[in-house]
Amino acid sequence: MEPKKPPPRIAQRAPALDADALELFARVARAGSFSLAAQQVGQTRAAVSRRIAYMEQRTGQTLFLRTTRSLALTATGRRLLPHAVAVLDAAEQARGTLTSVRAGLAGSLRITSLPSFGTTVLPPLLLKFRELHPEVNYDLIISDRRVDLLREGVDIAFRVTNRPPPDWVARPYLRFHVGAWCAPGQWAPMQHPDELAPAPLLLLGPVSTNPEMHWVRRDGSDAVICARAPAAAQSDDLTVLVRLAEGGMGVVLAPSYCVQDAVAAGRLVELLPEWSLNIRQGNAVQLLTLPRPQLGAVARAFAKFVQDNAPTAAPAGL
Repeated sequence: MEPKKPPPRIAQRAPALDADALELFARVARAGSFSLAAQQVGQTRAAVSRRIAYMEQRTGQTLFLRTTRSLALTATGRRLLPHAVAVLDAAEQARGTLTSVRAGLAGSLRITSLPSFGTTVLPPLLLKFRELHPEVNYDLIISDRRVDLLREGVDIAFRVTNRPPPDWVARPYLRFHVGAWCAPGQWAPMQHPDELAPAPLLLLGPVSTNPEMHWVRRDGSDAVICARAPAAAQSDDLTVLVRLAEGGMGVVLAPSYCVQDAVAAGRLVELLPEWSLNIRQGNAVQLLTLPRPQLGAVARAFAKFVQDNAPTAAPAGL
């Protein structure tokens, strides 16, 4: 009599949306690449691609749009992403807790900021937060481009905007005004924006399509539109323009937070102390986060830290 054959083993397939699957999905979405995500988790690209395809098959939803050269989230993928990021952050925090040699948070924080804020105000914030939580790592996107916060897996964003993205919470962090600044002794303080006409201007960004400047009194009592003289220099880097103004090349139009150190040190003075250049996007840097339940522990702690350290008023002279 032939021995009985054991019954065939039924392969145990991973659940479609368990924590591991959500974490992997978040990594792929953040990296924008199966290959980069595979490197992070120590798997092959094919294995990661199969796992994502299995998620899509079991849920009946397409999460990524794939081409030979790009990978993009579908609308369903964008809705799933904040929940998956929360799982990833929780997992990274748990792993960091086990390996951390010091008390405090551990994990990663992905932050985006406009360059003028990211190169002046953000670094001191990060240094102070680092003192409290030395195990936190940072991925910084300092750019003028319109970063897709969900698609690129951003935790915290600093933007000047009156229209924050849907589903994001916006809180004013830093109020400012855009003024006219120059090296001491070049021009006497001016009473009206028309007096700027003979001054060489140092302007941010391409300016050929907008020949007018809209000024408002800082007490709200008046507004004027002035023709703008040709720029002595223009750049996509405000730091360069501020340095040129300090050297006496002309008048830089800049947010007050970008020049506060130079003003405090006596390298720049304000020419139109009663006026502010009107900015369509508003006069406050906004702190943008997902709603609290969707925030990871590190992002939640950093957002609270930023709010607790928000300036109560502009520095003297600004």
